[in-house]
Amino acid sequence: MVRRIRRFFMPSVTLGGYITRLFLQRFVGILLGLTIILQMLDLLATSDDILAADGATRAELLRYVALRFPQLVSQFAPFAALLATLLSLATLNQHSEIAVMRAAGLSPHRILFPLGLACAMIAGSHFAFHEAVVIDANRSLSGWRSADFAVDHRDFQAAPTAVRITNGSELVYVDTVSLIRGQIVLDGLTLYSRGPRGQITGARRADFAFYSGGQWTLHNVRALDTRSYATEVHARLPWSLTTPPDRFLALSIRPDEESLTALNKAIRQLDREGLPTDRLRSSLMKRLSGPLSSLIMPLLGAVTAFGARRTGSLALRLTIGVALGFTFFVADNFMIAMGKFGVVPPFLAAWAPLLLFVLVGYAILILAEEGRFRRVVSRS
Repeated sequence: MVRRIRRFFMPSVTLGGYITRLFLQRFVGILLGLTIILQMLDLLATSDDILAADGATRAELLRYVALRFPQLVSQFAPFAALLATLLSLATLNQHSEIAVMRAAGLSPHRILFPLGLACAMIAGSHFAFHEAVVIDANRSLSGWRSADFAVDHRDFQAAPTAVRITNGSELVYVDTVSLIRGQIVLDGLTLYSRGPRGQITGARRADFAFYSGGQWTLHNVRALDTRSYATEVHARLPWSLTTPPDRFLALSIRPDEESLTALNKAIRQLDREGLPTDRLRSSLMKRLSGPLSSLIMPLLGAVTAFGARRTGSLALRLTIGVALGFTFFVADNFMIAMGKFGVVPPFLAAWAPLLLFVLVGYAILILAEEGRFRRVVSRS
């Protein structure tokens, strides 16, 4: 049974190694070349901001490249897999090697299987690389950018999004949630007090707030009473907030800068409090489905290898393959955006484009084997 499965899916070891080596050489070359070009363009657009910091030198430019380069590698790995697949299959087709393989009795599945194995290794490496390297680079670069690329910036991490919560009859707006040495700090707080009918009766503005000893404390507070227009200034002011500190971290979390464990913990925290989690769930599903997108590239590139000559030239089939790949990336990003906004379920947003284009890829293989399927139908 195992031998039959191997014969159905796999070509010989020599042929499989040849196809895999051809693909990996092109994948590495395309990924490095594409990433280097994009890194140069990005550095040209950002270098003025980096060198504008006091004491900035070329070392800061190298630091930026070290943090940005892993992001570009992770972002464009599936696209490089698509181009490498198209070029590899186009080369085999142009040299009539695909025709020789088909004449030797190899099905499209067996020809594409080495590419599938190589893409599986790329997907696994992509996932491990993203979790081990890219997440830390995202976090460091985001914090460094929020500090205007300060030369002495090292450990401070700033949250990128504001947080809005309701504390009884009070509306709370927080500009930044930070974790400094294990201490949760809220920066730029605005608190609006509401009356029985929902009207604003007062407002307070605090520079920051600390949570210590089970109590929140506001610092540098300016208070305004909208009925008497009286203002007060307090250096410190206790804040009776029932919201646990972990909720602020969960609400302000940036999924691209947190591990899967931290992201899952934030989702559970928000679920327990009945708060929406579509944004975090969509990002979590995307972290799992994103690397797997490389697996469908051999299927989308099959039109280049197995398209009949009467359907058009090789250049036309290459164009069709690129168009299929771009359509997948557009559909994938569109669905993820819809998932984050809560328009579609997060699971569907992350996996529907992948499953849809798997069906498209297999439809291409079926069309490639149209003659064989006709013989099977006639016999039955």
